[in-house]
Amino acid sequence: MEVTAGSTKRNIRLVLADDHQLFREGVKRILNMENDLEVVGECGDGIQVIELCNTLNPDIVLMDINMPIENGVVATGKLKEIFPDIKVIILSIHDDESYVFETLRKGASGYLLKDMEAESLINAIRSVVAGHAYIHPKVTGKLINQLRRMTYLDEVGVAGAGIVSKEAGVKYIHSESSPLTRREAEVLRLMAEGKSNKMIGEFLFISEKTVKNHVSSILQKMEVDDRTQAVIVAIKNGWVTL
Repeated sequence: MEVTAGSTKRNIRLVLADDHQLFREGVKRILNMENDLEVVGECGDGIQVIELCNTLNPDIVLMDINMPIENGVVATGKLKEIFPDIKVIILSIHDDESYVFETLRKGASGYLLKDMEAESLINAIRSVVAGHAYIHPKVTGKLINQLRRMTYLDEVGVAGAGIVSKEAGVKYIHSESSPLTRREAEVLRLMAEGKSNKMIGEFLFISEKTVKNHVSSILQKMEVDDRTQAVIVAIKNGWVTL
């Protein structure tokens, strides 16, 4: 964790939270070239970013999702709960709309991709400070597909906190004890229905590769070795009913 010494207060103060120091250095160099932007601190995990915000009270936190100890999704929720006036912008390699929905739900004001141009990054920061939300254009189309899918699921029986499939009769029940995100819960429910990764991808309008990533995350979070064990554990915990 680093704090920039002798910094002079300017219009927009930023903290960078990313576990790749080389990437942080590049972003810091770009932002500090602007007269109205100043990186006042940086860190490599979600715990340290809370400590920095408590010390520095920045205007913006530019945060990665994949970080050790505590990831950007969890850190965003905690940060917004403690410091509601500090705005969070996610800067990630992930363009999966489930990450976008989850971070926005936690209170993030923007979602950017790391392959964007420097000028676009700077404009996005200024836009968020002005009170607007900013989502990377590459993600917008996927968000539209997600909303269409949610509309379809509502029509076939999704209601409340549970995610229901009338066709197969499998229900995922939301529980505070579940470590899964909403998208992972959907994938788990479809796994319980016996659907393959390809079939899950087609149903959720996402790529098979993205499904594989979700399945890997589910197995890791549930501390099991395969899909069958994951479904069994979910049933035992009451997360899935058949």
